[in-house]
Amino acid sequence: MNAVKPANYAKVKAQELQNKLYLAAKENPKRRFHALYDKIYREDILWEAWRRVKGNKGSGGVDGMTIDQIVKVHGEEQFVEEIRRQLTTGVYHPLPARRKEIPKQDGKLRPLGIPAVVDRVAQMATKLVIEPIFETDFKECSYGFRPKRDAKGAIRHIRRAVKKGVYWVVDIDIAGYFDNIPHEKLMKLVEQRISDRRILKLIRKWLKAGFVKDDQFYETDLGSPQGGVISPLLANIYLNYLDTIWENKFTELGTLVRYADDLVILCKTKEEALKSIDVLKAVFGKTRTTDEYVQVQTY
Repeated sequence: MNAVKPANYAKVKAQELQNKLYLAAKENPKRRFHALYDKIYREDILWEAWRRVKGNKGSGGVDGMTIDQIVKVHGEEQFVEEIRRQLTTGVYHPLPARRKEIPKQDGKLRPLGIPAVVDRVAQMATKLVIEPIFETDFKECSYGFRPKRDAKGAIRHIRRAVKKGVYWVVDIDIAGYFDNIPHEKLMKLVEQRISDRRILKLIRKWLKAGFVKDDQFYETDLGSPQGGVISPLLANIYLNYLDTIWENKFTELGTLVRYADDLVILCKTKEEALKSIDVLKAVFGKTRTTDEYVQVQTY
């Protein structure tokens, strides 16, 4: 690999690739992409991935290696080149995430999975390549962890619906969502757009990497670690199933607005709100019980 390129060079080249993939996916909504893996270890993609991970900061994973150590001791060029080597030769294998419990506002603890820095870069590179493809499928109601979208946009969407007349709100709290995504169903949704076996294998490795808590290793048969770089994208891919069903069949019941795993349905009548709950239970009930976390609130 050549010496470190200016940050803007990698950013511009990565954006060019993303634009091409986005337009190709948008032109053919049924296209499955089969030649993507070699783009993940492209020089510009890896350097842009490293720039973003470095900018996000964060602590080290189970290997103890921090971003500061990489910059000051190991060297950025050597670090990125080693990731490229592992990906090109097929020897890359992710480490388990470091599990950390962080307090929530309600006093409970939220499990956070912190991948090693090397895995965060590999995940970011993969995200840079595949995200534009799935972005063409994501719905207008979805705002969480998407390019050029944020919570303020979700609030504006809600306000527009309220102005049209909303008196009942179905407030959905998906408890422990990231830890309960079924791997096989998620992968089937990924495979609707990605047919590159090496990409699919890579994602499966991250899902199955497990985590370490109090020096004890735990396998993961469900979920994608909250804290993983690619986890929000995978969560959106999985919940886009709900968004699509709602858009195609149930918009007359109310307006769905979603920010990652937090969502509301804005309804005009109590009857529509109750019907909305039944629909949600039918969709979510395929994987888990929803009675505990679907609530109706008056607006």
